[in-house]
Amino acid sequence: MKRTAVIGGILSAVLALAACGGGGSGSGEPDTNATIQVGSLYEPSNLDNTNGGGQGVTEAFNGNVYEGLFKLTDDGKVEPLLATDHTVSPDGLTYTFTLRDGVKFHSGKTLTSADVKYSIEKVTAANSQSARKSSFEVIKNIATPDAKTVVVTLSSKSISFVYNLSYIWVINDQAKNLNASEDGTGPYKLGAWKRGSTLTLTRFDGYWGTKPKNNGVEFHYFTEATALNNALLTNQVDVVTSEQSPDALKQFDNADYTINDGKSTTKLLLAFNDKKAPFDKVEVRKAVSAAIDDKKLLQSIWGEYGTLIGSMVPPTDPWYEDLTSVNAYDVAAAKKELAAAGLPNGFTFTLDTPNYDPHPTVATFVKSELAKVGITVNINVITADEWYTKVYKNHDFVATLQEHVNDRDVVWYGDPTFYWGYDNPQVTAWVKQAEQSDTEAAQTELLKKVNQQIAADAASDWLYLYPQIVVASSTLSGYPVNGLNSQFYVYGITKS
Repeated sequence: MKRTAVIGGILSAVLALAACGGGGSGSGEPDTNATIQVGSLYEPSNLDNTNGGGQGVTEAFNGNVYEGLFKLTDDGKVEPLLATDHTVSPDGLTYTFTLRDGVKFHSGKTLTSADVKYSIEKVTAANSQSARKSSFEVIKNIATPDAKTVVVTLSSKSISFVYNLSYIWVINDQAKNLNASEDGTGPYKLGAWKRGSTLTLTRFDGYWGTKPKNNGVEFHYFTEATALNNALLTNQVDVVTSEQSPDALKQFDNADYTINDGKSTTKLLLAFNDKKAPFDKVEVRKAVSAAIDDKKLLQSIWGEYGTLIGSMVPPTDPWYEDLTSVNAYDVAAAKKELAAAGLPNGFTFTLDTPNYDPHPTVATFVKSELAKVGITVNINVITADEWYTKVYKNHDFVATLQEHVNDRDVVWYGDPTFYWGYDNPQVTAWVKQAEQSDTEAAQTELLKKVNQQIAADAASDWLYLYPQIVVASSTLSGYPVNGLNSQFYVYGITKS
């Protein structure tokens, strides 16, 4: 077995995809006509990331099928992609972007400023379900003075604006039925999507940049980790994007496979509905947080892997602080908090639990832990689609389990309309002030305050930070090994 610890980013050159780094050290001559078989637990709900497509559509499409004006690298740096240049007015309110020449959509249409305007407005539309929608409320106007120029005027300064633009996929403004089709500018186009089974990407011959190192990619989807591992053992897949069963790693402890231990931004949350009783009481949230042994949970799920963080902020964010001592595991303290909340004998609640690993196992652990302080948990297992509608969209829940994959997403606690309903006016003000900061240092100071306050309020219970374990055949090279925002760039993967 070869274990690779990843320090830096994978992709250091935007215009030279062929130069990207990655996991593996495949021997022999790479086969440029090979189709890479990728195994994943994250099938898209649909193919539109503004319509609840979920983590799976980001994994398959981000950077592969769709591109943005900017790209977020694995080490969190923002680099230009479809925008070759941009300027900012002295007051920080007007951004002017110049588009790259020679870019075509998969349909053959040439990229213009109208497409960029459409793509931004698709995210900000009233019916948009994009988790990043609130990040763009600051936009006042979008102008397209010519085909190559986009001018965005903001209502207030936004230090994160260019960073946030890296999340917006540029889509053909004439595209239709994006739930089941696509029209992006990326190095791959959609081949076929067989729901519940596979999604294929084929090389796009009209791509503006360096061509992919393989002929295409086929994502194979599984609902549980054992089946996914068996697929790798039987050569049905070449690589697993995110290993969910560390106990199974020993079967890959040989020269046929490479185990890569990368960095993740995925937090597993026990998210409370802070607007619903009894979780509208901070004492109850603190009691539940203190009653759960996060360290024991992490070890039972991940063994030696993963990280305890005690907050929404992973160590890769600039405003990270170790807050694991806040509401740390303490059964006696949990009982005191319950008594202070007027619930000395505990209470009963329903935990809405996604049906894919590791959520059912985690739910059972949480149920067992909370029983020790008199809290009864009824586990309600639901699909990813049901979770999106019931929990995220309708806020029809009391508590839920869910992973949040993005970096820098602590700011969602400054949005009282977000699904968990946390509403602290001071936190909302700090988030707003941080975004209008003149310097990154000022932004960092304010967001550290946000992080400290949500921990003190036990706004959620941040159970642990996922590890990013990518397991691959030793014949593979050039695959991503970090888990930043669930993206999985496939264009640099080779098979020998």
